[in-house]
Amino acid sequence: MYLAGLPDTATEWGWMLGALALYVVVGFALEYRARRRRGSARPAKEALRDLDDREWPQSPQQYLTSRMVLLGGMLAMVPVALVTSGTVRQVALVVVGAAAVAVWAYYDHRTEKRSSADRS
Repeated sequence: MYLAGLPDTATEWGWMLGALALYVVVGFALEYRARRRRGSARPAKEALRDLDDREWPQSPQQYLTSRMVLLGGMLAMVPVALVTSGTVRQVALVVVGAAAVAVWAYYDHRTEKRSSADRS
């Protein structure tokens, strides 16, 4: 069965799931850092809970900007793929892709709505 936009091979699925896992890890690290700076007694546990307890959906403008950040990261990978080859290409794409996912997670972290209890 073919679905447009979904990976066809196990390798492609691995790359997609790796990018999503990286997004979760970066999101957790940013939330952990924020909790620790606020003086939380258990920042890791609270950060893990907050990964699942986000207020969605984002406003339409923030959602669009988030997706444009993601698209910009993907577009940044095109010139890297065009000008490199072999092992250098793979390493460069992983580095650029990881940076793009980190920027995307950082933007979502900075723009997420916080409950009034978290702001005190």
